[in-house]
Amino acid sequence: MSPTPQLRDPAVPEILDRGRMEITGRLVDASNATLFGTVALDGVELRCVYKPVRGERPLWDFPDGTLAGREVGAYLVSEVSGLHVVPPTVLRAEAPFGPGMVQAWVSSGDESALTEPSSDGFDGELDEETIRLAAETLVELCEPDTVPDGWLPVLRARDGAGDPVVLVHADHPRLRAMALFDVVVNNADRKGGHVIVAGDGGVYGVDHGLTLHADPKLRTVLWGWIGDDIGEEHTAQLKELRARLAGDFADVLGEHVTRREIAALRSRIDHLLAEPRFPGPEGYGPAIPWPAF
Repeated sequence: MSPTPQLRDPAVPEILDRGRMEITGRLVDASNATLFGTVALDGVELRCVYKPVRGERPLWDFPDGTLAGREVGAYLVSEVSGLHVVPPTVLRAEAPFGPGMVQAWVSSGDESALTEPSSDGFDGELDEETIRLAAETLVELCEPDTVPDGWLPVLRARDGAGDPVVLVHADHPRLRAMALFDVVVNNADRKGGHVIVAGDGGVYGVDHGLTLHADPKLRTVLWGWIGDDIGEEHTAQLKELRARLAGDFADVLGEHVTRREIAALRSRIDHLLAEPRFPGPEGYGPAIPWPAF
């Protein structure tokens, strides 16, 4: 096999879309079917996450069978805006369990155990804790007197024993970009475990099936910058995204979400450009997803 390409290599989406796929494991604690595997093309092999459409659990507020497409739509918005906070993601028509989302696997830890096949070709069952420990975290739940210097508080609460705890996250520029991305795509499920510091130093978000809804749905653990100016760089990125939505990109995105949802996306961007500050919760529902990790 040739050396694994860097995550940002333009060849990665093609490998994910056309490569020979082998399933090596699954995440049993996930709400929807989440499989791990490899894709290989022209001597290059990548590790990947595969979520078949047939494994999506029906939801009352998102149309059935649309979560895989929303994951791809979120990736496209991340790329076109220049925020680059989502790993390469494609909607693959041909895969072992039918059409579904295929995404490049990212982790900062030792991944060897995650894709080592057993004698029957399947790598058993992986739990959420195994995956979480494979990555350094930028979001923590800690005691009030142990908050890391410079970290931003989000929520004060009490744990199951009644002791005080604080939900905090790092004041990290890439995490800040992710928080803005979540506002733009109306992410209803930004858990702490969905934030990964990759081995290349990048910070990526995963699990974007609950995005791009037309109604306000923002639920996130990244509330630490409420009221802060989004800054010139992010303002320029929003302007670029808005301009592209006025052209052919709207048609590309329209393959995954509805016209109404694209119109709502434009409206969210326009609001951010008119008032370029990180918003707070709008009061339409819970501000933080549960569980938070």
